[in-house]
Amino acid sequence: MIHGAHVIIYSQNADADRAFFRDVLEYPFADAGDGWLIFALPPAEVAVHASEKNDVHELYLMCDDVQALVSKMESKDIRCSPITEQGWGALTQLTLPGGGKLGIYQPRHASPLKR
Repeated sequence: MIHGAHVIIYSQNADADRAFFRDVLEYPFADAGDGWLIFALPPAEVAVHASEKNDVHELYLMCDDVQALVSKMESKDIRCSPITEQGWGALTQLTLPGGGKLGIYQPRHASPLKR
């Protein structure tokens, strides 16, 4: 049956954002040809939220220590938004080299992932 998920991030500078995932986040990858990198992601969760419309999806990466992550990103000249405390976790958004935003949070909710 289903054995995984494939996430797509659209970017105005795909090469720079691929380099970010490869060099900054150090995610393992495969080259699908012509420099088209496909990255392995850490284990994932999916949640279904009520909405007024369909076809709205969001991607957040999760971390154990959002403050440490922000410090590491800033040391690599990657901008992050101020950390905000939400009921479900501590959240920041980093700005990818291509200009897009990527949400990252330290969860405070129950998780089906074994740690």
